[in-house]
Amino acid sequence: MSRCPLCETPVLPEDAFCEACGHPLGSPACTSCDAPAVDAEGYCERCGLRQPTHRDHQEIHLDGGAAGVSDRGLRRARNEDAMALLETGGTTVAVVCDGVASSPRADEAAEAAVRTAAAALAGGRSSQEAVKLAQAAVAGLTADPSDAPACTYVSAVVGGGRVTLAWAGDSRAYWLPGWVRLTEDDAVPTGQLTAWLGADAGTVEPHVRSFAPSAPGLLCVCTDGLYRYLAGHVPDGGQPRELARDLLRHALDAGGRDNVTLVLIPVSPQGDPHG
Repeated sequence: MSRCPLCETPVLPEDAFCEACGHPLGSPACTSCDAPAVDAEGYCERCGLRQPTHRDHQEIHLDGGAAGVSDRGLRRARNEDAMALLETGGTTVAVVCDGVASSPRADEAAEAAVRTAAAALAGGRSSQEAVKLAQAAVAGLTADPSDAPACTYVSAVVGGGRVTLAWAGDSRAYWLPGWVRLTEDDAVPTGQLTAWLGADAGTVEPHVRSFAPSAPGLLCVCTDGLYRYLAGHVPDGGQPRELARDLLRHALDAGGRDNVTLVLIPVSPQGDPHG
């Protein structure tokens, strides 16, 4: 006779739940202790380990050279960042969102915003429209604004020698080499956000910036899990795929206290024969 993996009460093969403690007997096995005790939230009810998911570490690499990486980091139980990176009609689109940790289901907010905005931008919508659609998607995750999932937002559209950025919150964009900051945070000096996406965000008016670089470089869009570690020696050269991995290692070696997400896009001035 088998036993319940939590309370070890004897159970019958046909039982769906333990009659003593109520634990569902068809739960997945834990990757650490092997007990079939993983709950619906992904935590083992015996040893407490959160089970790894595909979002703990993700990488994207496009044929045109752009690359992105997103990682759970060393201190957080799950990755509440999300990213999208795609090419369409000679244009590269990137969206990076950081779930607001103090909100519920922050990972769902970031994922909904990224998915919606990337589809809108790839379909030819303006950067402003994409943010508005992302805001509606995140706000639609709840009917209760007092318990609303939330995230920050930054997007980049690169093509024809121009870069268009849009953002709300404190996710950022930088120009490399040199780590020249291209965005300004929606936050007070203490770090509290003044703009975000979510049902409790009110009217969202995104910042939009468009420019034509005069020299080749790399555009980086990222969350604070990377840029909080930009002091001191930080790599800012090399191929995007390898540099993205180097920057992730830099953030983890420096503490990795938050989720880390960054996308790197090579940019050439219009008319550059190497663009």
